[in-house]
Amino acid sequence: MNPERATAAAAGAGTAAGTATADGAVGARAVEASAAGAAAADGLAALGGGTADGVWQGPGRVNLIGEHTDYNAGLALPFALDRRTTVAVRRRADRLWRCWSRQQAPGGGHPEPVTAELDRLGADHPTGWARYVLGVAWALGRLGVDVPGADVLVDSTVPPGSGLSSSAALTTAMAVALDDLTASDLGAGRLVAVCHEAEAGFVGAPTGTLDQRAALLAVAGHALLVDFATEQTEAIPLGGIGPLVVADTGVRHDHSTGEYGARRRDCESAADALGLPDLRAADLASIDAALTGRRAARARHVVTENQRVARTVERLRAGQDIGDLLLESHCSLRDDFEVSCPELDAVVDASVRAGASGARMTGGGFGGSVIVSGLPEDEVRAAATEALAALDRVPGPVFEAVASGPAGRVA
Repeated sequence: MNPERATAAAAGAGTAAGTATADGAVGARAVEASAAGAAAADGLAALGGGTADGVWQGPGRVNLIGEHTDYNAGLALPFALDRRTTVAVRRRADRLWRCWSRQQAPGGGHPEPVTAELDRLGADHPTGWARYVLGVAWALGRLGVDVPGADVLVDSTVPPGSGLSSSAALTTAMAVALDDLTASDLGAGRLVAVCHEAEAGFVGAPTGTLDQRAALLAVAGHALLVDFATEQTEAIPLGGIGPLVVADTGVRHDHSTGEYGARRRDCESAADALGLPDLRAADLASIDAALTGRRAARARHVVTENQRVARTVERLRAGQDIGDLLLESHCSLRDDFEVSCPELDAVVDASVRAGASGARMTGGGFGGSVIVSGLPEDEVRAAATEALAALDRVPGPVFEAVASGPAGRVA
């Protein structure tokens, strides 16, 4: 695949239009956040959860570039989305938790609560989406935080399983809520660890910390350069390039299943074979000399992806297009890391044919979403719809990705 390059005049016009659109969207989303907070508080009361002590939100995230690098001590460049998960919470005097989700009420009816006692959480209780909610309470309890019982209503505009980290949106919303309600003041860095422990230790999803950092350390209008070797972050402005659009393929994934963990084990095995603690210090020459087959392919992706992240940051600082780097990343994820799927490939190909400067799958893979650069939202939607129809698929949401701020209280 070769990206079609826009003319300089078209690129300039696209940048100006994209910036204006993003500025307007930020204001609109702030109003929507306030409305979502009021609706969640009212919803909790209507379900019998009483008057909420507060309402908090955690953002979804899109990873611009730097995939499967977080658990390899590498580099990544995510940003928080204006698609958010909202939680309305009321403290209880006992240790009981009652959790409702609007997304678990087909047809707009009243959802049934998931109930659990904090002292009886286990490997098989609760199950499903509520495991992420209770996982945060569990992880905070392990830190010595005196977590109360609670009634919780969850609502979300982050599509689950879309590669936009609906799980981190939920866990970070719960983490900032409980941090506030217990007056723990743990700070964003420790809350990253809490949310990761909830997902990895309680839910059993062997992820890194990219998603939690993106949600808790986000800066509006910026991507977040994360160095997982040093845990340092830097906000990188996104205003100098054209529109970035997310297209959800509608193919769902679940990181608690085996394929994600298998890729992580491949990387650990490759690092061991190279005599390294992780793949951050690896280089292509040593990989070619010491590794073959699957381990070589996995390590090659990590090394070249870190290089692409660094080049992307340089281009963003200079206001230059990044489409070719997105496309290189997708090809590496498809061929070397083997985490793409026909639907993701089809949307990437169709977007480039329609005039995008580049596109790639985003998130852990095996389904989810594509991020497209340099093509307006309506044209991405048309390309994705046509491409997925040929595979008997219907796309999920397609929207311009507006870089938003971090998880926090909204009411």
